[in-house]
Parts: sequence; C-alpha cells; structure tokens
Amino acid sequence: MQRKDSFAVGTIHHLYNRGVAKCLICKSEADFWRFIQGLCLFNDKKATSSILWHLERDRGRLTMNVLKDYVIGQNNKREPLVRILAYCIMGNHFHLLVEEIQREGITQFMRKLGTGYANYFNKKHDRVGGLFQNVFKNVLVDDDLYLQYLLVYINVLNPASIIEPNWKKEGIQDTKKALDFAASYQWGSHMDYLGKRGSLILDKGLFADMFPSSQAYLDLVRAVLREKKYQSIEHLTLE
Repeated sequence: MQRKDSFAVGTIHHLYNRGVAKCLICKSEADFWRFIQGLCLFNDKKATSSILWHLERDRGRLTMNVLKDYVIGQNNKREPLVRILAYCIMGNHFHLLVEEIQREGITQFMRKLGTGYANYFNKKHDRVGGLFQNVFKNVLVDDDLYLQYLLVYINVLNPASIIEPNWKKEGIQDTKKALDFAASYQWGSHMDYLGKRGSLILDKGLFADMFPSSQAYLDLVRAVLREKKYQSIEHLTLE
C-alpha cells in the first residue's frame, strides 16, 4: 500500500478499506486473530512484513500469551509508527483511528499491515492478487466532536451492523441489544474502552483525558446513539 499523501506528525486520521470486489478479508476466527496480531506487531519501525512468520517459526503457534511475552520483552526496543486510538475489523472491511507520531509512520505501518496480512490470507485461502480495494481511504479528523462521534461509529456501530443491518436508514432500533453485542465483539476496541480487557494495541492518547473512566465513555456512546449523532458521519460507512 502506497500513498502520495503526507501525514503531519500529531494529526489524527480515520483509515479504512474493504476487500476487493467486496470480498471477505476475514473468513474465520483465525483470520481475525491474524489481523489483530498484525495491528500489534507491524506497529514498530523495525518490524518487517514477515515478522509474524518469523515469530511462528521461532516460538510456535502465536497465542495471546506468546504475543504478550514478545511485546513485553521488546518494550524497550519497539518504536511505534503510529498511535492506534481505536479499531474494528469486520468480515469484509476494517476501520482504524490513528495518530501520526513520527514522519511517514502511517504510510509505513499501513504498507506492512496490508502486505503482511494479504500474503498470509492468499497463502491460507489459495488465492492470488490484491486483497484490498485499491489503497486505503484516509480522512483527516480535526474536530473534537467529530472525533468522538467517529470513535462510537468505529467501536459500536460497526459491530452492531451485524445484528441491525438497517441502522443507517432506520436508526438503532434496540439500543440495549446493540450495546450488548458490541460489548462482546472481540475484534474491535469497544471492550478496551469499557475496561473489560487490557490491550496490546491501543494507546488511547487524547481519549484518555476525554474519558477518564469507562462510565464517561459509555455516557458518550449512549448520548450519540440516543441523539443519532452518527448521522453526521454516515458518509464514511462502507456498503
């Protein structure tokens, strides 16, 4: 993945893409887990797109404990390319909310993530060619309210679309059901903001100050859903 865009250090960006011709990018739980591993391991200046292969060769199957031991052991050596504020991986697309923390960090991170994951997916599922639809989409986020609505969209509305596929037209019909489902969706960062698990991927950055407690975050989520604030960012949805 290559872009001509320049990403200024300190700016926040919504990055998203889907499978070419709307194909699935994750067909199994193992695929979702591999994407999660990529988010963690490719966010390092020194990591290569083959790091997952090397780790499996040296340490065997990459369980959460193996991944955690590696990251903790490399803490003083890792150089994050971006600050990952939020993420959600769906069957045929993904959303990331990231901050550029070093020059060309986003470009390098997305290149490693795209190449590394596509190589894994194509080999596993016996396919050839590009996996993602062109280069990833990028939207600069420079408004605090917009940023907060986007956080809810990525964390809650994406997984909720599995059980409420018509929410874009009809709104969320059952808020409790949608929130319960999002709270159990393990391939996004909503659980981390609820305080239900500790993440190897996230660095909440300015969100840590905006939402000093999980209740403060949940209050935002409920307000956004109740007042349908998500309507202001519907143009970012992927059909």
